[in-house]
Amino acid sequence: MRRDHRPYYIKKIHLKFQELYARYFIKPQFDHLGDGFTIMNPWNIEVFGAPIRIGRHANIITTADHKVRFTVWAKEKGKGKITIGDYCLICPGVRISSADEITISDNCMIASSAYITDTDWHDIYNRVHSIGNPGPVHIGENAWIGDSAIICKGVNIGENSIVGAGSVVIHSIPDNVIAAGNPARIVKQLDPEIPFVKRAEWFADPAMLASDIDRLDKDNLRGNTLLHWLRTLIFPKNTD
Repeated sequence: MRRDHRPYYIKKIHLKFQELYARYFIKPQFDHLGDGFTIMNPWNIEVFGAPIRIGRHANIITTADHKVRFTVWAKEKGKGKITIGDYCLICPGVRISSADEITISDNCMIASSAYITDTDWHDIYNRVHSIGNPGPVHIGENAWIGDSAIICKGVNIGENSIVGAGSVVIHSIPDNVIAAGNPARIVKQLDPEIPFVKRAEWFADPAMLASDIDRLDKDNLRGNTLLHWLRTLIFPKNTD
């Protein structure tokens, strides 16, 4: 489909259903999920283990073929933890797996199919009884992890830094840089004197934001009828 043919009220019902599903079936699986969260297609989230904590105004996007997975599994008691800050974006296909500790700070963006792990999950020599040698991962505030990037154990990603698409990060990356490649290397320095517009600013006035999005939905879906929408589902045309 080239555009959304649903009537406005059908979209509102669908969004409300997603919110209720997330609140009653997904939120209880976390140790904490802050207020103001938005989860698209929440039935495509898989949560295993604890503790897993996510801050306020989380935006988690999933699709049927790209589920989002949060996993905590450790052989040592007291190990394994995932902590995600406020205003973070998690895109389809993201996997975050912890046997030690993974911390993602406020305002971070994790692009589609990125993988963040703090261990190898198998030892080089003992591939049966060991999960390897874990090392904590810390991703600094306002970092951006690109599409299909892999963040390996023991790595720190600096504040405001960007990891390029498809990169494999095996060494720590400082603040205010772009790193790319396999293994990832610094390819550009960012200017810390230029102010960063962070995701927190998007949520500065949640009521106004909700009103603006609702107005856009009304404008984009104006004129859509139930019969027209059903026709596009059953008998789609190349102009739909």
